[in-house]
Amino acid sequence: MRNILKYILILLVMVVVASCGNRNVIFDESMIINNASWNNDDLPYFDVKVEDTLSTYAFYLNIRHLENYRYSNFYMFLHSTFPNGNQTHDTIECILAYADGRWVGDGSGSMRASKILLNDNLRFPLKGSYHFEIEQAMREDILEGITDIGICFEKVEN
Repeated sequence: MRNILKYILILLVMVVVASCGNRNVIFDESMIINNASWNNDDLPYFDVKVEDTLSTYAFYLNIRHLENYRYSNFYMFLHSTFPNGNQTHDTIECILAYADGRWVGDGSGSMRASKILLNDNLRFPLKGSYHFEIEQAMREDILEGITDIGICFEKVEN
């Protein structure tokens, strides 16, 4: 049974990745949260190599959660490190359920996936490697119910 669940999770991750799949995608990665229990000391991170500083990008958060996730939203701290070492820290709220309790994301069974637009007009100021860390900010040492977290950058056609 555990192996079947593992294969289902891998398949769902592939579906999430495919949802961001077109030729304008410069980066799309997700990390699995072990046992759907996110310790606030664990910071999933993503390194994005940027060559084009003239184009505009849409920046998305990909999040998957179980239907028994007990909140209608998700707060996170996004820590960004630029190629020159400068850093920014942002607090972001993501809405995962409508006011009537229906989940915003797509899915079936006990799993929901959301692709949340964080910025539709992002320009990278420098060429090089950007480092992004996502810290869950839900005021719980261990947040239950989040299974995957990731980011996606798509070049915007003008």
